[in-house]
Amino acid sequence: MTARAPAPPALGTPLAGIASEVYTVPTDKPEADGTMSWDKTVLVLVRARGGGAEGIGWTYATSACKPVVEDLLAPAIDGVDVGDVPGALEAMVRACRNVGRPGIASCAISAVETALWDLKARVLGVPLARLLGQCRDEVPIYGSGGFTTYDDATTRRQIETWTGEWGIPRVKIKIGESWGTRPDRDLARTRLVRKVAGAGVDVLVDANGGYRRKQAVRMGRRLREEAGIVWFEEPVSSDDLQGLREVRDQVDVDVTAGEYGFDLVYFARMVEQEAVDCLQVDVTRCGGYLEWQRAAAVAFSRSLDVSGHCAPNLHAHVALSVPNLRHLEYFHDHHRIEHMLFDGVLSPRGGVLRPDPGAPGHGMVLKAPDAALYRTA
Repeated sequence: MTARAPAPPALGTPLAGIASEVYTVPTDKPEADGTMSWDKTVLVLVRARGGGAEGIGWTYATSACKPVVEDLLAPAIDGVDVGDVPGALEAMVRACRNVGRPGIASCAISAVETALWDLKARVLGVPLARLLGQCRDEVPIYGSGGFTTYDDATTRRQIETWTGEWGIPRVKIKIGESWGTRPDRDLARTRLVRKVAGAGVDVLVDANGGYRRKQAVRMGRRLREEAGIVWFEEPVSSDDLQGLREVRDQVDVDVTAGEYGFDLVYFARMVEQEAVDCLQVDVTRCGGYLEWQRAAAVAFSRSLDVSGHCAPNLHAHVALSVPNLRHLEYFHDHHRIEHMLFDGVLSPRGGVLRPDPGAPGHGMVLKAPDAALYRTA
């Protein structure tokens, strides 16, 4: 009989506890996209303890995630080995059967699961990317913001920061203003971005489902002709898979969606319907790192790229782990929040994120005194 290898130090011990905290951070200016407006962002942080270490993860969602974490998920994984993250994920998914996996429950699962991976990596004393496995050393990013509430001067300053000061060769703005009722302003703002960014920068646009099918086709063609866009995100609702496919078939730019995916069934359906040219996946919504990798595999099975949606510093390590990564969204709000609340965040300069190969876990630590100013639960 072959002897089992000894367990690594501190693995083989149960979780010591799961706790959650809520932080609410106001935006620096009023913000809106094609179909929604907001003035604050809620971050629900999870702390996972065990093996003499602590890991953290989070979701950008709602304070309603906190009772889901504490009342439903924490009891489901009580006593789980700190090394058995896939088992913990399965236990959490099963615990949500009667409340529904998509939505708030999946966001809560994501926060816990990312904290568990961070904990495991810290217990082992290795960067998270080493634990997940790497396909690359750096993660391409695109600057993302350009809200419909911005005037031209604000948009110009943001584009100049991304492309000039930070050297990011890809930028994205919001269009589809007021549910697609201001197409002339959408076109004018996108032309401005092209003018400011220059010919060597990729211009991406996100309509957040603000257009109807034929309007989206018309807009996609004009945006391509007048501003040279390369990416048309959610030209119609991401729930309208047939509509996405129709737009995709009739425009030359890549049509993308997927940020609202809460489980693998969602991503499989979108890929099977040939609705997108690139699949977007959000680690704070889809169920965490393992589900993010699985969604990337679903895309890979159909020769599609995957793009990480928002939460750039939480995504960085898992984005290194898949062969079909296109890029990662470097979102204005989350850039602000992650720099405000955490030590160990990564620099966007040069248009890539490069995780620290010497920092254990994902490398971030909550700046407790600074974060306390925004804690709401």
